[in-house]
Amino acid sequence: MNSEGTPTPMVTLTYYTELISSWCFWAEPAWAQLKEAYADSVKFQWKLALMDQSGLPVSRAQCEWFYRRSGTLVRSPEMLNSGWYEPELKEYLAPNLVAEAGKDFGISDDRIRLALVRAALVDGKRVGQWPVAVQIGAEAAGIDFQALLERAQSEAVLLRARASTAEFHAMKATQRPTFLIESSIGDRVMLSGLATAEPIAVAIDAMLVDVKGYRSFAAHFGGPPSI
Repeated sequence: MNSEGTPTPMVTLTYYTELISSWCFWAEPAWAQLKEAYADSVKFQWKLALMDQSGLPVSRAQCEWFYRRSGTLVRSPEMLNSGWYEPELKEYLAPNLVAEAGKDFGISDDRIRLALVRAALVDGKRVGQWPVAVQIGAEAAGIDFQALLERAQSEAVLLRARASTAEFHAMKATQRPTFLIESSIGDRVMLSGLATAEPIAVAIDAMLVDVKGYRSFAAHFGGPPSI
């Protein structure tokens, strides 16, 4: 039990993502697969890992080259849409902060985030513009447009996004998506850049075996002697 009296999850899976990252888009099926497979034993949460100018394409042509490469690697029957790209933007705060702000309205699942991701990478909408991003988020979650806009542009939401991005960099992760798997007995695995479910599932399974073993031992023998 934690301090609030609720059971401590055996394993927590944290997904560090940037909404306009194509590899995060390709990882979404794996994320959904894992959430379904481990719904009863794993706590799932996503956090932002914002990209700065160094991680963005320098032109629409370069963006489309990356899309051809990644789309071919995942055997996608369709190419992603580069219409969202705006060369004057050095960060895409609007879509990311709109998704983050949704958490303050009780929307901690993937509804807002996926609506924005698809709008950008599939439909080519310019989600870097606040009115566009907020409208998409508000419709996806049934939140008042003005309320969502004000929260998304608040200092508190920006600070959360900066903090989770700092966590991402502190782990020495270099790619998005990054998945951090942690168990209640202190085991940790980080997988950075992989977009498939299988290696994540292997780590989760190994952690669950150990956690269940610790719980079984505690049920039979209790905690360690104090001296």
